[in-house]
Amino acid sequence: DPVLGSAEAEISIIEFSDFQCSFCEKAYSGAIADFKESSYFKDGKVNLIFKQLPLDTACNSGLSNQLHPNACKSAEASLCADEQGKFWEYHDMMFENQERLDITSLKSYATTLGLNANQFNNCLDTGKYTSEIKKEIAQATSAGGRGTPFFIIVNTKTGNSTIISGAYPWSQFETAINSVQ
Repeated sequence: DPVLGSAEAEISIIEFSDFQCSFCEKAYSGAIADFKESSYFKDGKVNLIFKQLPLDTACNSGLSNQLHPNACKSAEASLCADEQGKFWEYHDMMFENQERLDITSLKSYATTLGLNANQFNNCLDTGKYTSEIKKEIAQATSAGGRGTPFFIIVNTKTGNSTIISGAYPWSQFETAINSVQ
């Protein structure tokens, strides 16, 4: 899974998200942006682990009725970008262009970021990461995730954890981090 920050951090924020979800974009531009500026992140105490939870019946028959028709391919595209070491750049580009997540746009973003277009397009066209996405959907639902964004804040040393479901401000995350220390 893509990790933002120190892999050795004692606390992980596990984010289950959907690139087509407006509340997920709100979390991206709000709490996650604030997290990147925080001492928790800069000092390597807390990292962010990104997981897929597309609300799209193309890859998830249990959570929606085609709420986000481009979410599944967007999730796949992010993992195809991750193959080439550009997950976070691609992640940011999709949230910043959320109104354009059709396949043509997804392939264009890969080119813009300098990815190997043939490798990326083959990855996306073959659905290479469909089973991985379904696995992450199952992880989210077994942890109680029914919508996006859905976060699990876990202390990797003690196993203490708490959940935040929704696009809340960074202060809510600070409270959650302190509760699992």
